[in-house]
Amino acid sequence: MSKPDVNVQDEEGSSDKLITTQLSEKTLISTGIRIGTTVKTRYMEGYIARSRPDGLHLIDLNKTLNRVEVAGKFIARFTPAKVVVYTARDFGKTPVEKFCEVTGCVPITGRFMPGTFTNPQLPFYRDADLVVVVDPALDHQAIVEASSTGLPVVSIADTDNVTENVDVVIPANNRGRKALAAVFWLLSRSVLIHSGAMSAEQPMKYSIDDFETKLVEEEESED
Repeated sequence: MSKPDVNVQDEEGSSDKLITTQLSEKTLISTGIRIGTTVKTRYMEGYIARSRPDGLHLIDLNKTLNRVEVAGKFIARFTPAKVVVYTARDFGKTPVEKFCEVTGCVPITGRFMPGTFTNPQLPFYRDADLVVVVDPALDHQAIVEASSTGLPVVSIADTDNVTENVDVVIPANNRGRKALAAVFWLLSRSVLIHSGAMSAEQPMKYSIDDFETKLVEEEESED
């Protein structure tokens, strides 16, 4: 089920405590990272903290952060050039590309081309060891091909997602542009730390805003 791009300041119960040296809980929650949909699946109900009066399910932020760390540690085990990160979602394009710029992984955005992971004869074939996707529903074909060839899959998943054939789930809002920027910023940081490229005390070179897909009107106002 669709929901609007999240600019909702859902800061109830949030605090100024630091999650990283650059990021407070309050700032992270303001991205809408934990705002789910009005639908919950049996796959995702364990990640839901509570439901709001308007029917939206709120994802447990602590579980999101924990799963980001699990995913980051897992991704760091692979050679970056063999990790493909795919999204069909417009708001996922910049976060995916920035994540890959930071970590050295391979981005694919837009329409998924059949045979990308299964047919070495095709010019767009990718010899991958791991696939990361933004939405198990929207990126379903990528998951199907990865699974058919035995490739593990990491995916962000919202409350309405089915996570069958996903090996590592990151529970989070996977529709909002600010939320996606926050998830990929956190995941980039985790991968860099677990790969030894930076320490937990070091600041990230980029901010969450650098990972965010800009709207057309925002780009025009900056010119």
